[in-house]
Parts: sequence; C-alpha cells; structure tokens
Amino acid sequence: MTEQTSLDRLTGLIAFARVASLGSFTAAARSLSISPSAVSKSVQRLEQRLGLRLFTRTTRSLTLTPEGRDLHERALRLLREAEEIEQAAVAARAEPAGTLKIAASSPVGIHLLAPAMPRFRERHPKLSIDLRLSDHFVDMIEDGIDVAIRVGDLGDSRLVSRRLAPHRICAFASPGYLARRGTPQHPDELADHDCVNFRYQSSGQALRWPFRLSDRTLEIVPQAGIVMDLSDAVLAALAAGAGIGISPTYAAAGHVRAGLLVPVLAAFGVERSSITAMWPESRRASPNVKAFLSFLLEVFPSPASWDTLIDQVAVIQITGTDERPVPRRRRNVGY
Repeated sequence: MTEQTSLDRLTGLIAFARVASLGSFTAAARSLSISPSAVSKSVQRLEQRLGLRLFTRTTRSLTLTPEGRDLHERALRLLREAEEIEQAAVAARAEPAGTLKIAASSPVGIHLLAPAMPRFRERHPKLSIDLRLSDHFVDMIEDGIDVAIRVGDLGDSRLVSRRLAPHRICAFASPGYLARRGTPQHPDELADHDCVNFRYQSSGQALRWPFRLSDRTLEIVPQAGIVMDLSDAVLAALAAGAGIGISPTYAAAGHVRAGLLVPVLAAFGVERSSITAMWPESRRASPNVKAFLSFLLEVFPSPASWDTLIDQVAVIQITGTDERPVPRRRRNVGY
C-alpha cells in the first residue's frame, strides 16, 4: 500500500463516516467544507475499492446497508483514535495548568514529596497540587488520580509505571541510647535491647524485621516495649532514645543528617522492593503529568542521596573514617 493510496482511503473513510452520521451528502459536504460532488466521488471510490455497496440510495432517502453499518462503526473508532492523537499532540505543547492530583503513602509524601512541592510550583505557577497521603491504596481510575507514588506491590495492570528508587530499610537508634546500652553487631543481639516496632494500620500486624544473612533473609518480630502505627512516630521515639527500630532509609535520613539517629546493623540491611510512580494510560500525554514525572527524576536521584548518606555514616561508625562505601549487590525481598 503506497502512502498516496493510504491517504486516499482515509479521505474516503472520512467522507463516508460523515455522510453516514449526518444522513446526507449535502450535510457532510457542508461540515467538511467541500462540495457535495467531491463527497459523492470519495464515497464512490471507496465502494469501488472495497467491492461493497455502502448505501441504499433513493430519491428521498439514504440508508446504510448491513456492510455499511459495520464499516461505519469501524470508521468511527478510527476517527476517534485520530482525534485522540491530535489532542495528545496539542497537549504535549501545552503549558502545565489546572490541578494535578497526586497520591502517595504518608512517609513518602512527608519526607520526599512535600518538601519538593514549592520548587515544583515555582517552575509551574499555573499548576495547583492536590497531594493525598494515605497508607491505603487508592483506585486511581475511580478517584481521578493523575500520578501515584507507591511502595511494593503495584497491583494494577491498567496503569503505566516507572521505577524511581530502591526501597531500603535499616535499623536505627540514637547515639545516646547506643552509648548507654552498646551497639549490637548481629540481629541475634537485639534480644538484649529495647525495641520500638511499627504496626500496620490496615492489618494490625506488627512489622517483621528483615535482615540479610549471606544468601538468605532472616525475619524476626522483636519483643518491643513500644509499638506504634505511624512511621514518623517510631522515628520520633527512636530519636528520643527509646531504643532500636526499623525505618525506610528515606524517612530516617533527615534524623541521621541532624545527628539524632545512626544506622544500626547496616551490613544486614535489605532492599524490600521499589518506590514506583504510576499513572493511567489516559494521562500519558497530559502536560501536567509529563512535567511532574520529569521533576520526579530530581526528587529521586540515582543513586538515592539518602541511601548514600546512611552508607557513609555506617562506614564512619565501623572504620572511623569518612569514606564512600563500596556498593554491594542487593536483592529484592518481601514480607
């Protein structure tokens, strides 16, 4: 099929679809801004190429044949797709504006997204942000969410996704607590320490603490004197000297930077899953979504700045020197 033939067929399909929708060659010609004879000739050439009669014509009526009705439905689908392509091209040139709805877990929103929002809006002042934080998964399609930042299982094949960063977790404690009670060198030694644990609001289950031991993963639920169902509350208690607890590295990094927490048992830390951006296929060409996805590359640099910081602090604890740690291979584990 040559390009000229393809273009001619598309012209015939457009003319045919318009005639079928409006029920008149004259009305179709008027809507297409061409002459009725041009419309008639395009439809006749289409019928000749297909070897089908698409209309039953009388002096007073114009009706579709069964073959014409089938082709009309197919032609309308084709024209709708062409319309979507055109709209996507227009959207790609448009400036971000209106409202961008973002969903994320509370820790990701508090520690990573919220601090970056002023910088994002400074670049796109016509864009308003609706940031919804919850530890429960939302139905993006039903709730009209443009972009969601999720941790762990994605669970929705209707969405497009992009991996942003590894989701690492590690044990932390305050320098004051470790000075009083000592620093454990192996997960088995946690039995001799005060522990602060996290409880999932959705299930009521306590967090199982995973540790990487050679080629396997050890999971324990320590005896905890304090259990909380908010990750930032766990960090606050740890910073106050309550004991040892587990946290995502991105959430604990601010406390580590301020000297309130230090990593514990960092050599046994694991990468549980990934932090991932997700958005509906229908939002792919949205200038708002495209701008935000581009911005997320800054919010989630590679390597992740928070993991680099914690690795450096862990090396200082072990060696007493400020050296960049040698990257080690990690594998995904879940629980």
